[in-house]
Amino acid sequence: QLTPSSFLRIGQLSNVDLNEDIHELETEVPRQRPNEIPHNEKLLSLKYESLDYDNSENQLFLEEERRINHAAFRTVEIKRWVICAMIGILTGLVACFIDIVVENLAGLKYRVVKDNIDKFTAKGGLSFSLLLWATLNASVVMVGSLIVAFIEPVAAGSGIPQIKCYLNGVKIPHVVRLKTLVIKVCGVILSVVGGLAVGKEGPMIHSGSVIAAGISQGRSTSLKRDFKIFEYFRRDTEKRDFVSAGAAAGVSAAFGAPVGGVLFSLEEGASFWNQFLTWRIFFASMISTFTLNSVLSVYHGNAWDLSSPGLINFGRFDSEKMGYTIQEIPIFIFMGVVGGILGALFNALNYWLTMFRIRYIHRPCLQVVEAMLVAAVTATVGFVMIYCSRDCQPIQGSSVAYPLQLFCADGEYNSMATAFFNTPEKSVVNLFHDPPGSYNPMTLGMFTLMYFFLACWTYGLTVSAGVFIPSLLIGAAWGRLFGISLSYLTKGSIWADPGKYALMGAAAQLGGIVRMTLSLTVIMMEATGNVTYGFPIMLVLMTAKIVGDYFVEGLYDMHIQLQSVPFLHWEAPVTSHSLTAREVMSTPVTCLRRIERVGTVVDILSDTSSNHNGFPVVESNPDTTQAGWVAGLRGLILRSQLIVLLKHKVFVERANLSLVQRRLKLKDFRDAYPRFPPIQSIHVSQDERECMIDLSEFMNPSPYTVPQEASLPRVFKLFRALGLRHLVVVDNRNEVVGMVTRKDLARYRLGKEGLEELSLAQT
Repeated sequence: QLTPSSFLRIGQLSNVDLNEDIHELETEVPRQRPNEIPHNEKLLSLKYESLDYDNSENQLFLEEERRINHAAFRTVEIKRWVICAMIGILTGLVACFIDIVVENLAGLKYRVVKDNIDKFTAKGGLSFSLLLWATLNASVVMVGSLIVAFIEPVAAGSGIPQIKCYLNGVKIPHVVRLKTLVIKVCGVILSVVGGLAVGKEGPMIHSGSVIAAGISQGRSTSLKRDFKIFEYFRRDTEKRDFVSAGAAAGVSAAFGAPVGGVLFSLEEGASFWNQFLTWRIFFASMISTFTLNSVLSVYHGNAWDLSSPGLINFGRFDSEKMGYTIQEIPIFIFMGVVGGILGALFNALNYWLTMFRIRYIHRPCLQVVEAMLVAAVTATVGFVMIYCSRDCQPIQGSSVAYPLQLFCADGEYNSMATAFFNTPEKSVVNLFHDPPGSYNPMTLGMFTLMYFFLACWTYGLTVSAGVFIPSLLIGAAWGRLFGISLSYLTKGSIWADPGKYALMGAAAQLGGIVRMTLSLTVIMMEATGNVTYGFPIMLVLMTAKIVGDYFVEGLYDMHIQLQSVPFLHWEAPVTSHSLTAREVMSTPVTCLRRIERVGTVVDILSDTSSNHNGFPVVESNPDTTQAGWVAGLRGLILRSQLIVLLKHKVFVERANLSLVQRRLKLKDFRDAYPRFPPIQSIHVSQDERECMIDLSEFMNPSPYTVPQEASLPRVFKLFRALGLRHLVVVDNRNEVVGMVTRKDLARYRLGKEGLEELSLAQT
């Protein structure tokens, strides 16, 4: 392990020894993978690049902006609204597709298993039914895990951490590709049908974001089609705004909560926000909910009464019989505390499990085997719990989809089976709305315990799956248990309704795991269609967040940290005022002259040891005070721009010739976005290497700079608020002395003992 002291303190990171080790490994062992990947959370990965949220204001850009008149800006604005509407419609349709396919496949599976169990209960030999159930689950999950592990590993999990990073300005490879969307949708269908303890709500957020990124670019690189529309939006800044709209549309399709979607995007997703954006995002969310609603209503055969706003519908709570009194408020706060503690326990367990997975289960085949194991275990646990449960309820008057009789008398069903023998969404609704007395306390207690560990084990598998619904289900189960015990204590008084406490428990558990406050309150209010519970839900969530944060971070932040992503939070670490830009910056900086030899540019770009993406452009001018020359900063040029220049061969033979070749347009840069070709694919002949290249009209002539005495919080604020990728550090003569990038700022973090510096790793 590398200790921070092995890095020189001045900020000159010696990555040399690290690189050499890695290269030696590559030469000796060509194909073998190590059994254990050494990984700890005190690392920051160098494989993630930053996104350019700051437009490069070079001469081309300024000329184009000056040409656009007021009417043209109005058409751009109209295009933005059209794109938001299309995002909403498509996200709604994808949600419908997932919902309908899951409903039919899961229904088929449950009917087959139910018939089998009914057959074998009569004549003995129930182990066959168990085998059938476990095999069905494992085989479905195997397909779902295979496509994720071998085709697109980014599609694993819920995708919320990845989208959060993308919106923060980190370029996660393949995160908004069409291929990822296809794998995500198929994977989530298979993992829900395979009976894992997962929900299909989290992945909707990722799917919405991919749809948004795809539509706003007006072309698909996977399909090699360019539709020549929306070309103005081909840059990271515009794409980011649409991706936040897509995330919001995903939430509102999942929960039927348009306002909740906007707030989710604001609270969890977007790192950059403005007021025009809010209204457009709300529009996209509304359209998405409406599309889902109308399509599902037509599918269910009642075309005119839009009755299914979201993928999960918690059903209506009646305000008359479900009010709350003032003496219940301490009870709600107590439930929040329980939720926070259980959520922290869930996160801590999942943290150790994920560390174990990163270290040992990193081969795709092992990941598939683990997913199948979890699927089989889930089925077995469910079966054993149903088999051992003696909790029988009368069938008439109950709304159970697949009543299993098992060893109950005729006309009765096993109530443990309603919890396990169903998709998790249906189980949540049952726990909220079944009349008092539908569940035995013992049943609920056992179910909560088992499902807690199953859900914890399942999150982080190589399948696409969300953590929303399992958390709600765990919380609803212990909340209902809590409500039943309260009504025992109070001799069955009217206010101790189990359904109400199930709702509070669900909110507390989910809040304790993902630590969302504002958006979750609104989502729960919109999904239950009841505003009376706004205050109790808010109290429960606040308590759960405060208690949970005391122990461990939220699940999504934890996973971002485990993947060593250079994520920038809202503020710099509080104790970092002692550091200045001189200590934080990376040196030495590779600079280019304003008129540079092509050979020099190619060599700098091909140099793998210093894989830089931004180069300050300097020009020597005579210094009046001392008799010498000073290389003053003139601008900044990006690797992607240089590659486009080399590709189009924008050279001149000698430095004093005027440029007479074809002028490059901004369109040439946009057509190469977002996948600029690597430098190795560009061929430059020996004669061309001697030519000169003039960078003056392509470089950004006004890059942001800071003096080297600026404190870290000041640098951090500038960098974070403007979404920069490079920040040049200059001395008082305007000479470049260093460069601050995302990694230099994300390296400093507040640990247990105060400020700590993470080491950088190539993996």
